[in-house]
Amino acid sequence: MISIIICSRNKVIDKSLYENIKNTIGCKYELAIIDNSKNKYSIFQAYNLGIKKSKGDYWCFIHDDILFHTKNWGLKIQEIFENNLKIGLIGVAGAKVKTKMPSAWWDCGIQEKVMHLKQHLENGEVEYWNTGWKKSNIEEVVAIDGLFMVARPNENIYFDEDLIGFHNYDLNISLACKMQNLKVVVTNSILIEHFSFGTPDINWCKSVINFDKRYRKMLPQQVEGALSNDQFKRLEFKNGTLFCEKLLINNLKIQAFYYWLRLVFFKPFSKYHFYFCKRYLKTILTKQ
Repeated sequence: MISIIICSRNKVIDKSLYENIKNTIGCKYELAIIDNSKNKYSIFQAYNLGIKKSKGDYWCFIHDDILFHTKNWGLKIQEIFENNLKIGLIGVAGAKVKTKMPSAWWDCGIQEKVMHLKQHLENGEVEYWNTGWKKSNIEEVVAIDGLFMVARPNENIYFDEDLIGFHNYDLNISLACKMQNLKVVVTNSILIEHFSFGTPDINWCKSVINFDKRYRKMLPQQVEGALSNDQFKRLEFKNGTLFCEKLLINNLKIQAFYYWLRLVFFKPFSKYHFYFCKRYLKTILTKQ
């Protein structure tokens, strides 16, 4: 049996999602709905509550704004787990690298991403993302997207409730699996449609900073052979600059300065440092 755990923004999930799960899963399941209509819980707390309520053989964490397009997807999940006992977490989108510098899981090259889903964009368009596959319908990654995550139950795997808000829970559970020497994988056997598109706002920035303080010692991570040392160093620096820019945009000046100093130690001679100083001084002088 699969336990489907949902942190719901409403008291009950939408009827279309309920019917979609019922008509597509293809195996025995239970719903563990955490009512977060009053914003009582962080997603870390909500998912841990869902785990405590669950009686299934696998934990399936999903967003409440998705639809499944694949019949018998539950049977496919069970088959993947049963065929490889070292797999601890399955998703439909993820990346083969994760830098130590703060970043989202998707902050890497297209060659390092593995994805299979229909994604609605902010402009109303819908794109079919299907990339990163070689000869198998399963690819190992280091982190997956939280829209759909299925975990093999393990008493040492849980969501860190010292992390707050509604971001980075997918990185959290991905690293928790890797700490138990379990593989994190993405499959293209299941097609999901996702109706929202996340935006890295100030809450995301604060969440990333908190995550960085607690988990930087576990990073960087990459699937063996994904990038050379030089390629990874370039990605580290690029992600650091992107994060500094996000912090400045969201008026987190002190935090931006701190992460810029980390970049200076990482790569002392770069034109970016001159650019950052100009931007930083401008934000101070204009008191934005």
